[in-house]
Amino acid sequence: MKDKNNAIRWGLTVFATVAAILLFYDTLFGRRVLLNITRQFLRALQPVIIGGLLAYLLAPAIDFIEDALFSGRLKKAREGGKLISRGARAVSLVLVWVMIGLLLYLLGHVLLPQLYQSVVQLVSSVETYYNTVSGWVERLLESNPEVEAWVAAQMDTFYETATAWLKSEVISRTQALMIAVSGGVLSTVNFLKNLLVGAIVSVYFMATKERCTAHARKLTYSLFSRDQVYWIFRGAARADSIFAGFVRGKLLDSLIIGVLCFIGCSVLKMPYTPLVSVFVGVTNVIPFFGPFLGAIPSLFLILLVNPLKALYFLLFVLALQQLDGNVIGPKILGDSTGLSSLWVIIAILVGGSFFGVAGMFFGVPVCACLYNLVAFMVDRRLAEKDLPVESTHYTAPLPESEKQEKL
Repeated sequence: MKDKNNAIRWGLTVFATVAAILLFYDTLFGRRVLLNITRQFLRALQPVIIGGLLAYLLAPAIDFIEDALFSGRLKKAREGGKLISRGARAVSLVLVWVMIGLLLYLLGHVLLPQLYQSVVQLVSSVETYYNTVSGWVERLLESNPEVEAWVAAQMDTFYETATAWLKSEVISRTQALMIAVSGGVLSTVNFLKNLLVGAIVSVYFMATKERCTAHARKLTYSLFSRDQVYWIFRGAARADSIFAGFVRGKLLDSLIIGVLCFIGCSVLKMPYTPLVSVFVGVTNVIPFFGPFLGAIPSLFLILLVNPLKALYFLLFVLALQQLDGNVIGPKILGDSTGLSSLWVIIAILVGGSFFGVAGMFFGVPVCACLYNLVAFMVDRRLAEKDLPVESTHYTAPLPESEKQEKL
């Protein structure tokens, strides 16, 4: 019987090894069947993924409303052995989605039409702006006609390319966005369907988040030992604190900056106020480089219309970024990642090179999780060797006595 069990075990091991080799070869050199199946599986689960993300982002709002309005009912429910009060949870869900509906209404009927008008105005004024920049270049290079001719030729090429891109890409994409938000057509039915199903799934997740958490813990206890479960839960809690603090905090921070930019530019009567505010708010999501990515193009755009207002915009954006960096950002984000500026830059560059803008955003919390994991493993290994874990103990050079012992 024992020999039979060993034969079965060895047979399964050989089968798994051969299957892994074949899958590896197919992934690199074949038809990539596993990748195609994975893509199809993820595509089918897209509404569930969207719902999970929405529930994860909105969970703090649910908890805040319940604690603020229904603390008494929650206490009675817990005394009765229940995790939640169904009535309190239902009212909290309704209030959250009413607020989301108001935001979507403002976005669809106030901001997006103005944004579309700003884009159309920008496209129609491209030739005027080109003539303005061309005049600046001619006045700067009038003493060197050869350089002026070369620069003029490059500007003509750039103008033709930029005009074609603005007319073919920007206008079409803006129109598509307007259509998708205002009612949808056949080309956006799938996206709207996934979004609608995702919203419904998010309601289920938020209504039963305690039960889902209990099932996840039950599954973890069934698969791992108690010691392993402790470290898994500890690591999951740390990863959740990093992602929750950074993702939710950065989105809220960027929304506040975009609204403040819109209010400030409206008061100062800046040109292209909706376009500039959206650009500044969206790019602010990207850590470190975001403020520059949003401010420099916006400043140049306003400079083409009114140089004096461009100066006012520069001063306003500098004040806004100081407010964000010293007051709003620390209050919302705190030290959620624990990364130094160098690691933040590395995470943005690596994430952006692989996954674009999304990689620049999510690269920071992912890098923070990996950094904490490596730091934990290093500290644990040092503790096993009875060595100090504080980095300050390793700044001094090796003593002469230890050098001689090594030699």
